[in-house]
Amino acid sequence: MNEAAWLTIAFVLMLLAMSWFALSLKSHWKQVTDGKPASRILRSLGWFCVMLSGLACLQADHASMAVLVWAMLSATAAFIVGQVLSYRPTLLRPLALFRA
Repeated sequence: MNEAAWLTIAFVLMLLAMSWFALSLKSHWKQVTDGKPASRILRSLGWFCVMLSGLACLQADHASMAVLVWAMLSATAAFIVGQVLSYRPTLLRPLALFRA
């Protein structure tokens, strides 16, 4: 695979991770759906996607550049998820699979 494909995979994984981190909090969960979140499962999924995103960045670039890109991807993904929660939280409903 080429560099652009690996970076796209890394970005999608980081978006998933930040979405699941946000949904693991009660206040954000209530914005998206009813009930109570399975916080431990959602956080575990988030950390797993963060690690996979880091590995995808390492496949795309050398280590020093991969860390920089990974940090920028995490900041960008967190910003996007924050904006989605502010304006259209129901867009995250397909990711709200795990209820307590």
